[in-house]
Amino acid sequence: MIKGIFNRSMIIGLILIGAVVFLALAAPWLAPHEPQKTNFDQRLLSPSSEYPFGTDHLGRCILSRVLFAARISLFIGASVIGISFIAGTLIGSMSAYAGGIVDETVMRFVDGFLAFPSMFIALAIAGIFKGNMAGLIIALSIVEWTAYARVSRGSVLAVKNMDYIAVSRMMGAKAPYILRHHILPNITSPLLVISTLGMGNVILAAAGLSFLGLGVSSAPEWGMMVNEGRLFIQSAPHVMFFPGIFIVITVMGFNFLGDGLRDIFDPRDTKQRWRLF
Repeated sequence: MIKGIFNRSMIIGLILIGAVVFLALAAPWLAPHEPQKTNFDQRLLSPSSEYPFGTDHLGRCILSRVLFAARISLFIGASVIGISFIAGTLIGSMSAYAGGIVDETVMRFVDGFLAFPSMFIALAIAGIFKGNMAGLIIALSIVEWTAYARVSRGSVLAVKNMDYIAVSRMMGAKAPYILRHHILPNITSPLLVISTLGMGNVILAAAGLSFLGLGVSSAPEWGMMVNEGRLFIQSAPHVMFFPGIFIVITVMGFNFLGDGLRDIFDPRDTKQRWRLF
């Protein structure tokens, strides 16, 4: 039964993501110290039984900060993907279903967004809302929604002229009903795949913006912690290593999960792709 549902990439991704989510949710109970509490007498300590990940340049427990930072990163990623998914899917699907001048106008608008380097747009918008989580979410959502618009448009174009859609029209169904009940349920597979892969990209982008000083500044965040640790990379490499490895694990988890979902939804070579071992 498992062989027909999961594959190796998906299992690895679920394990990695599940571990990070568990640590994030259990952070208040697992964190040995207050994440924001400073202690200058304990600056840059190496990992020990009291401080399993060591301390940073202000004497703060790195393990506690990493655990609470996981909450921030996952929340930002989920928020951006949720906003981008809803906005991009609605715009792309309605554009494709309407067709004609509406579709051309909307797609030229999307192309205009894609003409600019996405990170430059995110940097500009995040710079306006510097240090604000809502600003960071807005900046990354504006960058991400275009992918969902293009994928949903292509998927709707592929199914909107099929027989069951024509029958629904002849029975008097209106466009909103057809989109909601007949088209959108049949185009979720590619959108689910890019959402999973996009989650890792968003977390990485958020960490990159925080590393540049344009992310969340009022709470622990992985990118900001890496930025703080770069000044002590020779004397105290653990300050930079642990938040960095959590970024890697989380992004790898979503990439593995996305690859696994893509293989499952790909109709080609199904017998080989759905094998767990």
